[in-house]
Amino acid sequence: MPTKQQVEGWVTAYVDAWSSSAPKDIAALFAADAEYHEWPYETHWIGREEIITGWQSREAWQQGGWDFDWTLLTINGDTAAISGTGVYKELGTFANLWTVTFDERAKCTVFPMWNNQV
Repeated sequence: MPTKQQVEGWVTAYVDAWSSSAPKDIAALFAADAEYHEWPYETHWIGREEIITGWQSREAWQQGGWDFDWTLLTINGDTAAISGTGVYKELGTFANLWTVTFDERAKCTVFPMWNNQV
């Protein structure tokens, strides 16, 4: 079971990786066979390499600047629930709900995100 400190560290690293789009930063977050799903979009990236490629394809979203505020809602077993709000100067505001399932090394194995523009 991940600790609160591990989950908070992972989310901080996620935000840093979203900022950098560096493959090493993204790879550090996910297990080799991780799954990344996003609704309402048809995003279903399977495997660390596909996740890296997918993230890098969205680098343009960050043009003009962005900010992300988040709250850890709960940890239940190996899964954490996180609520967040992303504000992109070029795209608008998005309400996020994440459930992040971790392995024994605190790497994400399954990442479903509900991402709704508000």
